Amino acid sequence: MPHLDATTAAVLAGAAFVAGAVNAVAGGGSLISFPALLWAGYSPVVANVTNAVALLPGYAGGTFGYRPELTGQAARAGRLVAVSIVGAGLGSVLLLAGPEAVFSRLVPWLILFSCAVLAAQPAIGGWLRTRSGAARGDASPLLLGVQLVGGVYGAYFGAGLGVLMLAVLGIFVEDGLQRLNALKGLLSLVINLVAAICFVVAGRVAWEAVTIMAVASLVGGRLGVTVARRLPDRLLRALVIGFGVAVAIRLLL
Repeated sequence: MPHLDATTAAVLAGAAFVAGAVNAVAGGGSLISFPALLWAGYSPVVANVTNAVALLPGYAGGTFGYRPELTGQAARAGRLVAVSIVGAGLGSVLLLAGPEAVFSRLVPWLILFSCAVLAAQPAIGGWLRTRSGAARGDASPLLLGVQLVGGVYGAYFGAGLGVLMLAVLGIFVEDGLQRLNALKGLLSLVINLVAAICFVVAGRVAWEAVTIMAVASLVGGRLGVTVARRLPDRLLRALVIGFGVAVAIRLLL
């Protein structure tokens, strides 16, 4: 495990704060915090495991702030939480049991995939607004199946998961965007909680980094809307995508 000097600790804290804020607003925060852990010298698997644990307080803070929007969504949330738990368990086992070399080779492509999803978010949102009258339903087997896959992906890597889930929920569930965003935050919290428990039991967490990042991500999650909305959406999205692409290219080279 690398030793964290004052500069590295400050970078990790700043990355976790911004990641918590971005996750609370829309998703994609791991594109900031995960590369920061790689930069600090952690291996890809340890960085991914540590990132999941470190950002957990941020997801909790965002969900706490969205309590009013979750009112009346108990039945819907219950179904999606159940499949998310199963998916997250499978994804955690896949990450921990699989060869680290395979994950290391996949990381740049997973980052680029997440960047592409984030870049396509405005187009996805526009398409969703045209889908009036489409067959939907929060009990749809297709939605539950997609959420199961989302749980696997979220525990295995997770960057861009929030964007994907918000898009999928918008297709199947007839509700306001703020309420869907609150539901997305709850599901993200559940997936990361299951993954974090598995990772802690497996003993792969870099606790020194978690100690620094967890508090910062909690503050970022609670202040996410206030902080992230100070930047125009396009600028925030461009900064996150640019950072992610640069990291992916660096890893590929």
